[in-house]
Amino acid sequence: MQENRLAVISVIVENREVSPQINALLSEFGEYVIGRMGIPYKEKGVSIISIAVDAPAEIINRLTGKIGMLNGVTAKTLMHKS
Repeated sequence: MQENRLAVISVIVENREVSPQINALLSEFGEYVIGRMGIPYKEKGVSIISIAVDAPAEIINRLTGKIGMLNGVTAKTLMHKS
């Protein structure tokens, strides 16, 4: 059994039409999500989302990858060392 890690997934959304897909993914992985914060940045035409998770590294990477594959979305992860 893999040990859980704490992480923050940072997401920049340039295409707001994918918002339902992002929400669906967050629901799918909901058991690992600690919390999230979304900030619409109208001046730049983007939204910024921070997602705190507590999950095995494989799950964190899978969620980040699925979000990052959406059209007009960039996602990166910062994991706690232990």
